[in-house]
Amino acid sequence: MRISYISYGLLISLVALPLTAEPLPAPLTDADFRALNMAEVRLGQNLFYDPVLSGNRNISCGSCHHPKFATGDGLSLGLGEGGIGLGPERVADPANLPEQLIPRNAPPLFNIGARQVTVLFADGRIENDPSRPSGIRSPLEDEMVLGFDNIVSAQTMFPVLSPDEMAGHYNENEVSRAVRRGLITGENGAWDLISKRVAGIDEYQDAFEAVYPDIAAGRAIAFTDISNAIAAFMEFEWRADDSLFDAVLRGQATFEAPAAEGATLFYGDAKCASCHSGTLLSDFGFHAMGQPQLGPGKAERFESHQRDIGRMRVTGRGDDAYRFRTPMLRNVVETGPWGHAGAFTNLTEFLSFHSRGEKDLASVARDAVLPELPGSHWAVLDDVSERQSIEAAALPGPDLGDDEIKAIVAFLETLSDPVSLRGRLGIPDGVPSGLDIDR
Repeated sequence: MRISYISYGLLISLVALPLTAEPLPAPLTDADFRALNMAEVRLGQNLFYDPVLSGNRNISCGSCHHPKFATGDGLSLGLGEGGIGLGPERVADPANLPEQLIPRNAPPLFNIGARQVTVLFADGRIENDPSRPSGIRSPLEDEMVLGFDNIVSAQTMFPVLSPDEMAGHYNENEVSRAVRRGLITGENGAWDLISKRVAGIDEYQDAFEAVYPDIAAGRAIAFTDISNAIAAFMEFEWRADDSLFDAVLRGQATFEAPAAEGATLFYGDAKCASCHSGTLLSDFGFHAMGQPQLGPGKAERFESHQRDIGRMRVTGRGDDAYRFRTPMLRNVVETGPWGHAGAFTNLTEFLSFHSRGEKDLASVARDAVLPELPGSHWAVLDDVSERQSIEAAALPGPDLGDDEIKAIVAFLETLSDPVSLRGRLGIPDGVPSGLDIDR
């Protein structure tokens, strides 16, 4: 029996969804998100796109999380400080060569503010922790300041402190010098220096006073205020619950073949839903899936390796080696390259490798989208022992056939939400600092 459903102004004919081994999750509702102050959201919009938050005033949050690229940058591994241009066209500035690429693929921002999201980043280095005074566990440990509204707000602390992302390299500016000396919190720490920059712009000072009564009463703008406004914007701008999949969850539609077959596999024999579970299609757990490692890896400046051991960097436990957080999947067909290091530029190829019973990293095509930069991006994959370590930790896949993968891709296409992909407020015409915006 066929039914019709009006979505995005188009008439879509649908067929009933076959029975699945796992029940479909409950739909997202307003209760799954915070109520937001639109004045704070609009303040956060300006801050998100304003390069004033970067050490050299040349990079904004939007440089690496741009709506043109589904809140990413279209690169396998991004180029922050020392880069020129936007997205896949971004290149190294020959007058200010970057030290290295960003170690991991830029994560998408869709539904980042949903209440079910309790842990952020591929290694989970920031997560809810009610036992701590701040309610948040982060690498700052006991130095973690109070005032972040949630982990979405707190995660903004990392890019502005990273020399390769936004802070700039040593001696380039006062923020990067503070970071190099370990001065993060407190007077004249990196956050304080950024906050004073923002407060020195009259339009920002007025906007903060309008949003936060205690600032209007005389309290100085703090970095947590900046972070809270940016978080409010991201939560509003990229809430994603208007896809065909969401309509199905609300009982307003059903899937058409081959998406129906893909949903049956996803929630059945392919066992995708064992990790991509719940309303957000993530268990927010950490799993070793044998993904290729490229680029600089996650290493301290004094370390020479290029590997990325994932969750183990946070917990120190050997059994967490090469485990990474299960990503949420709204708009997944638009958020490539895929993998924690962006090794795959084709979603079908990613799923084919992902589903293999045994991983063979030597077989992975090296077609990543990478800005040219001196040094080897493939040191780990060129090292037999490094490849074997990743492969040995990997969970076996279900060995799906080509037709099964094609059906799952069709199902994943139903997760695309045009409202969130377009963005609700978009890029502002200008920002209070007067600096150029990446468009």
